[in-house]
Amino acid sequence: MPDHILPAPLIELAERVIAANRRAGRTVAVAESCTGGLVSAALTEIAGSSDVFEAGFITYSNEMKTELLKVSQDVLETFGAVSIATAWAMAQGALVKSHAHIAVAITGIAGPDGGSEQKPVGTVVFARAERGGSPDKVVADMHYFEDNGRGGVRLQAALCALELLLPEAPAP
Repeated sequence: MPDHILPAPLIELAERVIAANRRAGRTVAVAESCTGGLVSAALTEIAGSSDVFEAGFITYSNEMKTELLKVSQDVLETFGAVSIATAWAMAQGALVKSHAHIAVAITGIAGPDGGSEQKPVGTVVFARAERGGSPDKVVADMHYFEDNGRGGVRLQAALCALELLLPEAPAP
C-alpha cells in the first residue's frame, strides 16, 4: 500500500502546513462543506499531524452548519450557504467547538449542478479566524475557480484552504 492516497500537491502543502504550525506552536481546525473532508484528510495523511491538527468539522447540510457550528439560520437565509457571512460563522464556530488557535472554513459549489448566474459552479468562499482575534476583523473572500469538474473544484479549494492555514498566509 502507498503511504499517501491523495494527490502529491495536496500532500506537499499539508506537510508544509503541519511543519510551519508545529514551529509556530499553533493548532488548527477546519470547517468544511464543499470539500467534504478533503482538507482534513490531507492534514491527517502527514505522520505526526496530531501535534497540530485538532479538529475537522464536515458540515455539508445547512442543518449541520447550524447545529454543529452554530451558524445562524438568519445568516443562511439572508446570505446563503455560499457566502462570506456563512464561511465566517463556520470558522468562528470551529474555534468555539475546538481548542485550536486558528480555523479555516470552506463552503462552495463544486458542481456539476447547484450553480447560478450569481454563484456559478466553482464559487468557493473561505474564511480564517484566529483565537483571540477581533470578531470585527473578517478575514474572508470568495473565489471563482475554473469549472474543471467536481474533483478539480474540490482540489483547488482544498489547496487554497491549506494555504490559509500557513502562519505567514496573507488574507484570502
